[in-house]
Amino acid sequence: MSATLSVAHKAMGAEVRRAAYDIELDGERVGSVAMNDTFVAPIEPGRHTLRLRSGRNSSRAKTFDAADGETVAYRGTGKSVLPVFLLSFLIPRLALTLHRDKTAAG
Repeated sequence: MSATLSVAHKAMGAEVRRAAYDIELDGERVGSVAMNDTFVAPIEPGRHTLRLRSGRNSSRAKTFDAADGETVAYRGTGKSVLPVFLLSFLIPRLALTLHRDKTAAG
């Protein structure tokens, strides 16, 4: 059997970083997700590391465990509070955020 990874690119209100995000799973690009869209793919059960990228910008890496038959859902956005947004020009890994979406998990 396998698990499922779901990554949504959604933001509430205005978002400056609206380009599609590349999805990296365990250091490999597995796809991309456009604004207001969701990427869904089967993954092997076990421990994984997830990161979003858009050009030089990225999110911090998130590590998660996926069980057989489980859907692991994340939501990515480029929206942040002003001080973090400004700091992200110096520290690109602060540009995108990745949050576990427990309500969307199955």
